[in-house]
Amino acid sequence: ANMLTSHILIFTRTYFMSSCADKPNKSHVSCYFLPLSAGAGGWSPLSSDRYQWLEVDLGERTKITAVATQGRYGSSDWLTSYQLMFSDTGHNWKQYRQEDSIGSFPGNSNADSVVQYKLQQPAVARFLRLIPLDWNPAGRIGLRLEAYGCPYTSDVMSFDGGSSLTYRPGPVPRQGSKQVISLKFKTLRNSGTLLHAEGREGSVLSLQLERGKLQLLLRQGKTLNISTSSSSEPRRLTSVGSLLDDQHWHLVVLRQRNSQLNLTVDRHTETVQTDEEFSLWDLMVGASQNPDAARKNFQGCLENLMYNGVNVTELAKNNDQQVSIKGNVTFSCAEPVHVAVTFPGPHSFLRLPWTMPSASSGMSVGFQFRTWNEAGLLLTFDLPRQGGEVWLYLAEARLRLRIQRGGSGLNDGQWHSVDLTSRHGRLTVSVDKQETGVAHASPSFPVLVSNQIFFGGCPAEDYNQECKKPHGTFQGCMRLLALDNQPVDLIMVQQRLLGNYSQLQIDMCGIIDRCSPSHCEHGGLCSQTWTVFHCNCSDSGYSGATCHSSAYEQSCEAYKHSGNTSGYFYIDVDGSGPIKPQLVYCNMTDENTWMVLQHNNTELTKVRPSPGEIQHLVQFDYMSEEEQLAAIIHQSEHCQQELSYQCRKSRLLNTQEGSPFSWWLGGPGTGLVQTYWGGAQPGSQQCACGLQGDCVDPQLYCNCDADRMEWSADAGFISHKESLPVRSLVLGDVQRPGSEAAYRVGSLQCHGDKNFWNAAFFDQETSYLHFPTFHGELSADVSFFFKTTASFGVFLENLGIKDFIRIELSSSTQVVFSFDVGNGPLEVSVESSYPLNDDRWHRVRAERNVKEASLRLDDLPVATQEAPADGHIHLQLNSQLFIGGTASRQRGFRGCIRALQLNGVTLDLEERAEMTPGVRPGCPGHCSSYGSLCQNQGRCVERATGFHCDCSLSAYTGVFCQTEVSADFKSGTSISYAFKELDELSRNGSDLPSSIYSDPLPRGENVSLSFRTTQSPALLLHVGSHFNQYLALLINRHGTDELELRYKLDGGRAAEVLSSSMRGLANGLLHTVTIRRSADSVAMQVKPPHYALGFAGCLSVVRYNSISPLKAALLHPDTSPVVVLGPLVRSNCGSSASANPYSAENTHHLSGKVDFSCVIAVAIFVIVTVFAITARFLYRRKETYRSREVKAAKQEESQDFHYNNQTEGRKNASGENAKEFFM
Repeated sequence: ANMLTSHILIFTRTYFMSSCADKPNKSHVSCYFLPLSAGAGGWSPLSSDRYQWLEVDLGERTKITAVATQGRYGSSDWLTSYQLMFSDTGHNWKQYRQEDSIGSFPGNSNADSVVQYKLQQPAVARFLRLIPLDWNPAGRIGLRLEAYGCPYTSDVMSFDGGSSLTYRPGPVPRQGSKQVISLKFKTLRNSGTLLHAEGREGSVLSLQLERGKLQLLLRQGKTLNISTSSSSEPRRLTSVGSLLDDQHWHLVVLRQRNSQLNLTVDRHTETVQTDEEFSLWDLMVGASQNPDAARKNFQGCLENLMYNGVNVTELAKNNDQQVSIKGNVTFSCAEPVHVAVTFPGPHSFLRLPWTMPSASSGMSVGFQFRTWNEAGLLLTFDLPRQGGEVWLYLAEARLRLRIQRGGSGLNDGQWHSVDLTSRHGRLTVSVDKQETGVAHASPSFPVLVSNQIFFGGCPAEDYNQECKKPHGTFQGCMRLLALDNQPVDLIMVQQRLLGNYSQLQIDMCGIIDRCSPSHCEHGGLCSQTWTVFHCNCSDSGYSGATCHSSAYEQSCEAYKHSGNTSGYFYIDVDGSGPIKPQLVYCNMTDENTWMVLQHNNTELTKVRPSPGEIQHLVQFDYMSEEEQLAAIIHQSEHCQQELSYQCRKSRLLNTQEGSPFSWWLGGPGTGLVQTYWGGAQPGSQQCACGLQGDCVDPQLYCNCDADRMEWSADAGFISHKESLPVRSLVLGDVQRPGSEAAYRVGSLQCHGDKNFWNAAFFDQETSYLHFPTFHGELSADVSFFFKTTASFGVFLENLGIKDFIRIELSSSTQVVFSFDVGNGPLEVSVESSYPLNDDRWHRVRAERNVKEASLRLDDLPVATQEAPADGHIHLQLNSQLFIGGTASRQRGFRGCIRALQLNGVTLDLEERAEMTPGVRPGCPGHCSSYGSLCQNQGRCVERATGFHCDCSLSAYTGVFCQTEVSADFKSGTSISYAFKELDELSRNGSDLPSSIYSDPLPRGENVSLSFRTTQSPALLLHVGSHFNQYLALLINRHGTDELELRYKLDGGRAAEVLSSSMRGLANGLLHTVTIRRSADSVAMQVKPPHYALGFAGCLSVVRYNSISPLKAALLHPDTSPVVVLGPLVRSNCGSSASANPYSAENTHHLSGKVDFSCVIAVAIFVIVTVFAITARFLYRRKETYRSREVKAAKQEESQDFHYNNQTEGRKNASGENAKEFFM
């Protein structure tokens, strides 16, 4: 206790080595170390793993009593546990253990507090090494360290195995006095006599090492002369210690009083009783009294040999007469360096390159090992010539050898030998001394060296013309250079005594394994050159220089807003986080975007219980991993899973009071027992009918509980997220005679992405949100959407002492990503050709890793900036994370930010915005950004989270109004569409969707459709009125299957005829037609026409002004004013997938009042589709029509297709004088 008060600080500011010691050729990186009192800084190695250490040289052996640790100043870097190692020489380290078992020390809980630990047993050493075990997971290894202790003095002696020391004290000690011998020793030999003491009556007490244990032996005799031998065999009294041949100091104390002996080795003491009392007298150290036992003499070092308080070593140094020395005893401890390696775990290994030159038929390997296990592999290697492998291993504590018989790239970082020989006109090159690596040549001239030879490269061109380098210079290590079989002394080269060199590092190999530890994330494969490493991200699902960023979106919602429709997609729910991507089905409906997660059985399955089975157990295995399921359910707004049970005399839940016959398990892990059924509430022990009150038996809560012989069912959706997914079913009432049942557990379906629409609106330049410090030391990615009308603003900023990270809108067309990790500020920017302050959503994705920084804006090319080679790589931040502003409240962002994620973690902007002045949660207005996804006259409708495409005014359907509506028509199929009167429209305008009716006062016609047919002639479409006006689209044969448009807008004039120049349209291929007519005003009446000609084939996307009669007939037949005659079958015959993607589109225009366009697309295959006839009465003021003549029209009778519009009356049927125009 008094010693602790006199401790002085034993600390010298020093350089230390931080190294990864698990791999060969691992580089040592010098770092600067600061004590606790020095303020800023501290130790932080380049890599944070368990292969780092901090080593301190105290200058001389010191008694270390305590250590204190503190985190790195101004950072999130501190150790939570560590190991201490000690050494006298810088080799052969020994781990300090508390109570002989606990090998770790508690560290810090923050970067500022000091944690001091007083060693239970002071350690004496010159070198101290601290090995980090664990550190703050949000930071990396960081440390400030102090060591406390006292100066240590000692007297040492060294024995070489043939020397000894004898000490003869003064008067013989009196009977019953206390005798104490103490010393420290270290040795590499496991056997030897440490000391030999003789007492009265010739009794001899010995301390001997035997197989690393210290034994106390007693031999009784009659002689007091130490030189007199006795024939009696010694008796072992006790054995203490183990593994004492480890070349570390061990304390030995032998206490004798009367007949009791206490032997202490280190901290372990054994007590024995002898048969008689005796006193020690003469003492021999290092050798045995028996000359025949010379081979068991001690070889090693002794320290502070004390006999009853007398320093025997000091007496020997001073040549005291009481001490006699035999042989070579020195007063220093010369320790041989024997470097050992420990294999602590099942994954430990040591790989060494085979670089030794060997004879053509020989090799040798030698080593020592020690172990407690009776089995284990000692070494193995390949046979390069014969092919095969060699194993040397332990089995049943016996050594066994096994040989099994059956080159490689030379840039593998291993040593490879090269020999170039020219003898007697024969040139030989040998690599690694293998037969497969030898090449021979016989040039016609001798290959000799003139006067010099170069390795690795050449001097500058203007310095030496004798050395040419057609290839790049060598980057790597060389050793064992020999010229004409004479080794080159590279130390003389270093001293400029031999040859010359430039920019070499001699007496070291500076190779660095940049792939260990690998910075390639998510399973990316690492490869390297001398200066850089590369990550192969193929098949990993991630991208970027270190495979950090996910290549996939995080939800089906995100895929939808990129313009995708239903299909299978890979989803990465946490982006760059640890959860792997998964393949899911995205069902993008008009209302919601569903993520569908399958399991092993989603079909209706009949229960087939095994004989004797009381309960039938069904388990469901999901294709997604547990963490994937949990993340999807958590981030979705709504999840559901169908749970149905069909039964006949098979009860389900019985009554509310009784225990249920069946139940299911749902939720995380294996799930919790749930006793309610689909459609009911958790804990209710009911089915959907019980909740709605419509069960077949009103007294029960499930239909199946009625126990009837008729088939019944209980079904519904489980939508309580805490109960999802359904893991297993336990069906209990399935064994009774006559019982039958079937179950179905549907796929897990979720919609809504809470993360994707999490947004905040910043309405002031000084407003911001703040979050805890962002920790992205080695890899950091930031992604978000923004929209604004401002031309500048900081999106994100986080500061450290010197490090920082910032993303900002620097101008109306530029986004800048800047940061500093200690190498000086770096900046990556993307310039846009369009304004970014257009109040539309724009996406920003920034990433910084140890190799590069990248910035991506919308779909523009990514901008990158390489990191400095061998520079600082850790981003150290300590302030709050500011979103939408800065700590200085300058250049704040005004606008919206949503879906903000940092390293795959979504920040809840809405929650923080609700409690922050100047910031509002949410951000409306999405159609300005995503409205263009709505196609074919689809209308974008705003939602609080996203948008919706209203297809009611479009002839198409689908999530983006992209799906064509087609139908197969037979020869007798027709659709008649009746328009309501104007007063009826005004009375019932709210009854039906607006798409079912046309604008009451259109100023022209806009007709479009697609068709596919082999029939000719055929009528495609007819529109007529009560005023003998009509418009008809038909295929008229004329021998060429032309498309013909006939229209009559004035009952007193003849019909006009427009014909397409495209022929052969009844070829079974898909054709698209567009008709546009301009007019002043039109009044409408509806009357179905009579027609004499039918159509067989496909019609699709039929549109007449703002109505879609075919869509109304197929999707809204009960609520639309349509009449369907004959069979009408919906198909996809008009889909773009059935068209030939290689065909050209030809559009033909006709000048005049009527614009007739015919777009021809060649089909890949023929699908029979629809025939539609729509009727409409057109009223047009005759004076308007007469004032606008159709130019260049001529009339001609159509002989092939006599079209009879019976609304004009029979008297006009044969007298029609048609005009026909060819296009």
